[in-house]
Amino acid sequence: MVVSRGVRTAANFGIVSLLAVFLGACSSMSLPSFSSSSPTAAPEPPPVPEMPATIRPDEIVGKWGLDSYQNPNDRVRTEAAAKAQCKQPYVIGAGTNGGVIMHLADQATPQELRLKGSPSGKNYIGPAGPAAGEQDREIVSFDGRVLITRFIDKDAATRYGNMVYVRCGPRA
Repeated sequence: MVVSRGVRTAANFGIVSLLAVFLGACSSMSLPSFSSSSPTAAPEPPPVPEMPATIRPDEIVGKWGLDSYQNPNDRVRTEAAAKAQCKQPYVIGAGTNGGVIMHLADQATPQELRLKGSPSGKNYIGPAGPAAGEQDREIVSFDGRVLITRFIDKDAATRYGNMVYVRCGPRA
């Protein structure tokens, strides 16, 4: 069979045109890179430095009557009940590293905890690390005589409620 030269030229031109279209499509596609260099991930932000609390550890060191409440209407009654606990006070000691010696939730042995501030102005008591961590307790109020705290951990907060510490006698 004899194919005319013009038909053959037209067929070749068509094939070249199709190849050009396919190659053009390939250049606009993003194909995976097989090179050994991987894209760099954004660097993690540096850890937020601990902010000092507006309450100093020496302000809460001493002997305290301790009780707790769930219902805010019980606060006054609970303060009176905490004061009565001064016969068997809860002692907040001074830590060797500038903190205070207290119990964490559900821990039988007290340990040194830090007083930590936050950008919001709230104060916390807890182990070293960022403020408002799961093991921290928020200082709800403190006037020098009465300290009220609440655990950050929801389960501990439900079990312990608002912890009311009433100072027993003068500051230590």
